[in-house]
Amino acid sequence: MVNSNEKELNEMKNTNLLIVGAGRMAEAILSGLINSRHPALEKITITNNTDETRLAQLKQSYNVQTSKNWQSEVQHHDVILFAAPPNTHHNLFQKLSELITNQLVITVAAGIDPTYMEKRLPEGVPVCWIMPNTAAQVGQSMSTYVCGKYVNETHRNIISLILLSIGEAEELSEQQVHDLTAITGSAPAFVYAFVEALEEAAIENGVTPIQARKLVKTMLSGSAAMIESGYEPSELRNQVASPGGSTAEGLNKLEEGGFNTLVKDAVRATNEHARSQGNH
Repeated sequence: MVNSNEKELNEMKNTNLLIVGAGRMAEAILSGLINSRHPALEKITITNNTDETRLAQLKQSYNVQTSKNWQSEVQHHDVILFAAPPNTHHNLFQKLSELITNQLVITVAAGIDPTYMEKRLPEGVPVCWIMPNTAAQVGQSMSTYVCGKYVNETHRNIISLILLSIGEAEELSEQQVHDLTAITGSAPAFVYAFVEALEEAAIENGVTPIQARKLVKTMLSGSAAMIESGYEPSELRNQVASPGGSTAEGLNKLEEGGFNTLVKDAVRATNEHARSQGNH
């Protein structure tokens, strides 16, 4: 859980945030921060080196400052948040090392953990690795995060402000964030693939795509609501699947196909690939 309380967040000093990258995750974080309208965030600048059209769109949508040169903005900001692909971070940190003074550095890139960051930045730089998911776009991310060894309470307040603006968060160890990347960060894609398969099955039974979307979407949100109400998934499964019944027959088919094993294999493959991003 995010530990900072409301009083601490309200007493934050004015902070200027620089976001390096202008993709979907950058926009999701930007949108959350704008919607939360915390008075401590005095200025937000978003940067992109190549896509001027994208910068213009973000400036118009969120009324923030934009720049094509993130390096020229570093000295004017207290927090640098990298929302760039993992394989760009080595070069980005090389450039940042020549410019940084006492800023907090955050990344949302897979595999770029505090050990990686502290190795490439000057000693004493506070760093944080945040792993949100795309539900940040609607303020419903389940983010995991880990702080580097130089992060203090002031930095934690800033990190909390960012995390709370996009959903919920859990502070874990570096190894746990690596291991759970697939569960919180990538598993929504697994859910969406399951939804697509159910919609295809519905359409094959004669309904329209619009009807199929409504049927599956409502079923999914209701199922999630049941879990949120406190029921155990096994109990819920047994409520639906009577012994020897039709649902049980469907579950048997999933088991025959190795459903649980496939899910765990997908988690393992995702984590291994994500971890490799920081091994260069």
